[in-house]
Amino acid sequence: MGAAIRTGALWGAIAAAVMAMYAMVAGLTYLGAGFFTPLYHIASSVIAPNAMMTSMQGAMESESSFYFAPGPAVVGMMIHLATGIAYGILFALIARTLRLSGAAALGAGILYGAGVLLFSSFVGLPIAAALFGGGDPIANMPQMVGWPTFTIEHLMFGAILGLGWIVARRKGNRSPGEARI
Repeated sequence: MGAAIRTGALWGAIAAAVMAMYAMVAGLTYLGAGFFTPLYHIASSVIAPNAMMTSMQGAMESESSFYFAPGPAVVGMMIHLATGIAYGILFALIARTLRLSGAAALGAGILYGAGVLLFSSFVGLPIAAALFGGGDPIANMPQMVGWPTFTIEHLMFGAILGLGWIVARRKGNRSPGEARI
């Protein structure tokens, strides 16, 4: 089980990082909100949303799409990675229990990403907003980001978890945590 947890943590962090990069590129390009805004948006669950608002305003007024505030950026990335790691571990434990491999692991990862999207959108984010005082920017994150972008991010997250499970399984020609015979 320890190997499955390590695999889930590693691939959860990788998937969360890729997801964050997609969100940042989306923020810079078609969302027009600024490159670092997604990190500040996440950070606003526990700190004041000043960096998020400054970043968005700068991007909308074409002053700067790269406003950078190191503290809020680090807080946002830490929260995002920690959340990705937790979801990654849960996926790995499920994948280990179900003995997923190949296309089934990839499909399960994508479905899992959809489940994370739904859980986060309707349960996790509203609870986090209430507990930590993040308010509407956190409770309504899918609407603020846009459902299409938010959905793509989460499906990518799940797909990377599924691919990570496949890689880990093939690396040892077995399921992480499964004993060699």
